[in-house]
Amino acid sequence: MRHPRVRVLRALLLLFPVLLALSACKRDQAGPDPVAAPSAEPAAMVDADEHSYAEPARVAIDDLALDLALDFDTKTLAGSATYALQWKDQTATELVLDTRALVIEKVDAEVDGGWQPLEFALAGADATLGSKLTIQAPRRPEKVRVSYRTSPDASGLQWLAPEMTEGGQLPFMFSQSQQIHARSWVPLQDTPQVRYTYSARITTRPDVMVLMSADNDPEATRDGEYSFSMPQRIPSYLMAIAAGDLVFKPISGRSGVWAEPSMVERAALEFADTEKMIAATEALYGPYRWERYDLLVLPPSFPFGGMENPRLSFITPTVIVGDKSLVSLIAHELAHSWSGNLVTFSSAKHGWLNEGMTSYVENRIVEALYGEEFSDMEWVIARDALKRDIGDMPEATQALAIRPGTPLDADDALSQVSYDKGAWFLHFLEERFGREAFDRFLRGYFDHFAFQSITTEDFLAYARQHLFDVHPGKVTEAEIDEWLYGPGIPAEAPQALSPRLGIVDSARLGWRGSKQLPPTQITSQWSTQEWLHFLEGMPETLPVAELEQLDQAYRFTGTSNGEIAMRWYPLAIRSGYAQANEAIVAFVRGIGRRKLIIPVYEALVETHDGLALAKAAFEQARPGYHPITTASVEKVIADARPSGDAAPAPAADAPAAGADAPAAADDGAASN
Repeated sequence: MRHPRVRVLRALLLLFPVLLALSACKRDQAGPDPVAAPSAEPAAMVDADEHSYAEPARVAIDDLALDLALDFDTKTLAGSATYALQWKDQTATELVLDTRALVIEKVDAEVDGGWQPLEFALAGADATLGSKLTIQAPRRPEKVRVSYRTSPDASGLQWLAPEMTEGGQLPFMFSQSQQIHARSWVPLQDTPQVRYTYSARITTRPDVMVLMSADNDPEATRDGEYSFSMPQRIPSYLMAIAAGDLVFKPISGRSGVWAEPSMVERAALEFADTEKMIAATEALYGPYRWERYDLLVLPPSFPFGGMENPRLSFITPTVIVGDKSLVSLIAHELAHSWSGNLVTFSSAKHGWLNEGMTSYVENRIVEALYGEEFSDMEWVIARDALKRDIGDMPEATQALAIRPGTPLDADDALSQVSYDKGAWFLHFLEERFGREAFDRFLRGYFDHFAFQSITTEDFLAYARQHLFDVHPGKVTEAEIDEWLYGPGIPAEAPQALSPRLGIVDSARLGWRGSKQLPPTQITSQWSTQEWLHFLEGMPETLPVAELEQLDQAYRFTGTSNGEIAMRWYPLAIRSGYAQANEAIVAFVRGIGRRKLIIPVYEALVETHDGLALAKAAFEQARPGYHPITTASVEKVIADARPSGDAAPAPAADAPAAGADAPAAADDGAASN
């Protein structure tokens, strides 16, 4: 998943992940790689996942079978979940599952060919973790079935009325399980330490198509009953479901786009390079092991840029801008098929193993397809944002592997540090060991830990054996320790340079000094990345006359490019550029992608008048927001401490405005 940059949710980052002491839990054995079984030993140990009640060291789900009715009228899923169990502790007598706002109707065990009821207890709800479901299973049955139904307000599901969709004819529903929202629609061991196969039978109204993070049939017809199978083992946060007016457009023999009919052609054109991306990644890091890779374009209310659900990445429509300038998001979600879905973090506090690794692989894909010049612009934009923001974080949260002692909220676990400092650390290793050696190491890493969930310590042990010791003297333990456990950015961090962004800097500087806009023969060729860099280098505020000049020339107000909008509108708000207010309200009402709208809300709530505008816009937008977005906006408004009605006076030498994200960056867990 793509992340929100730190400035977007800086207040939440006080709860960024920490490393806790290792427990004595022996980790789950992973299932075999369906392409080529990993030859190495599985990771030996994982530490406890503080975001799950489950006890996978005692009993673990091996397979899940869902039989659910999807009801748009009641906004619920109802039916049963049947678990094939692996009892590891022969003294265990309980199965503990994670739930959130689920109604548990009954629990049965398969005994002697029939089903017999089991006693169970549903604990009171914890605001973060939900409710612990404890099932008494003294005979340690091989299969247990839980009959249940979801709440209409399930945190991991969004139900959209027809008028809230692109086509406006049929309702829509989709899930978002990361980090710990799968428990709101399936009772599960909701921790990445448990990987399982699954199947599903979903029934619903016959005029909608249902898809899951499984073996979707491109030629499936709508009939109200759908069956799915996921033969590769996945963790719970990669469970996904969607239903609506969806049609398919192929890109290649193993890839295509699902979207509403009015969107599918545009999406297929924008994402036409998907097969090339798959092939480029295979050339670097080995075969794609999930058979199909399809994209599902969701309605604008999707709270993230993308979500790496296996076989079916969920994608925001905000990256469809007509020029492929934001398709690095597709590269990111595809990269998760190796770094994240294939090799997974064992708990949210090891988030850099997913998102830092994926951000590095994403950049390598972008370089392979679009050239080093383009990938360097993305490196520079990401690192500039990190350098600006990391100093404002508490020192303990600036490390990749945080020391024990800091509380962690799972939804806030993946920050700019996990994504960009993590990718920077891997770039440092590439520079020290050479690209050829480092690529060979990474390919072996993906094979070694395929279909497993690992810790930072597992990564380090493998790196020492297969990289550091093979090429002695390239790095020191002190350098590795500083990258993983130290604050800030190490002095030896490799630098990226971009001549194209240098030209942008010169153009901005020239305009600030002379008020003469750069020649159109220069700006007419600028990519989205160059426009983002142009705006990110602006002072905190500008005189209204200068904003009017920019707006008249470049039509920033009302832009359809959300990445530009989320940088322009906060600048306009801080500067008192009221001419943009109508477009600002339309922008936050029209999309629910957190990364794009949270900076706008944050700027609005800095004054009393802006806070009033934010509250009014939010009340209008709330029905179309995902619960995750709603909670984020509510927090921004609740935490507001407006300073006054007037915008601050423009200062010619004011510090540059911080960038919340580079082009196509996103949300996460996320990154949101």
